Amino acid sequence: MRHLFKLDPAKANTEALIQRLAEAGTDGFIIGGTDDIEAEQVHTLYQWADKTALPIFMEISEEAFIIGAADHFLVPLVLNTTNIAWFGGKHQEVIKTYHPYMPWSKIWTEGYVILNPEAKAAKHADANTDLTYDDVAAYALMAEKLFALNILYIEYSGTYGDAALVQHAKHFLKQTKLWYGGGIRNREQALEMAAVADTIIVGNVIYEDVDEAIQTAKLFADKSVTNPETI
Repeated sequence: MRHLFKLDPAKANTEALIQRLAEAGTDGFIIGGTDDIEAEQVHTLYQWADKTALPIFMEISEEAFIIGAADHFLVPLVLNTTNIAWFGGKHQEVIKTYHPYMPWSKIWTEGYVILNPEAKAAKHADANTDLTYDDVAAYALMAEKLFALNILYIEYSGTYGDAALVQHAKHFLKQTKLWYGGGIRNREQALEMAAVADTIIVGNVIYEDVDEAIQTAKLFADKSVTNPETI
């Protein structure tokens, strides 16, 4: 899995848009968001994405994203939060109530490291974004060695990040997969981050310039190609 589109239910989605994205060569969709989330919008978006037959990852930031038929559920933990609620507190509350019904085999844990101090996600989760390369490497080791997380998600949320930092973090991972998201708006940025991360996540540009978003996925349309730099 090399490329995922991240769909925000609060933004301007249509069934035709989702079909265009699916045909571009992406490996699947993440459905997630932070602001103005309504359950009806989430369900409609899921239904459109489900028609494409691509994998769908529901990122559970609130109850509206819980759709039983989804392929996978992503449970985010913010590794660089300064508020324990975002690394265990909220999760314990949910598990206490719903554990008899949780589809454990479908749940993937993702450890976020949020690095854009201006991002809503950073402010919402009280993230400490003033991190060195060594700080991020330590979070990578925490994700893999201490907590055995499925995913380390380096998130710049709205701005394009530091590829060298992403590569540095990837060096410390053997089992945990490194996902990168943030500011990918064209083919060149997709190429750069795909060379250092296991999976790139493309989100905001879908709603700003869908043609550019499609170009980021076309890099991976040939599933026999493992390194997009050779395309």
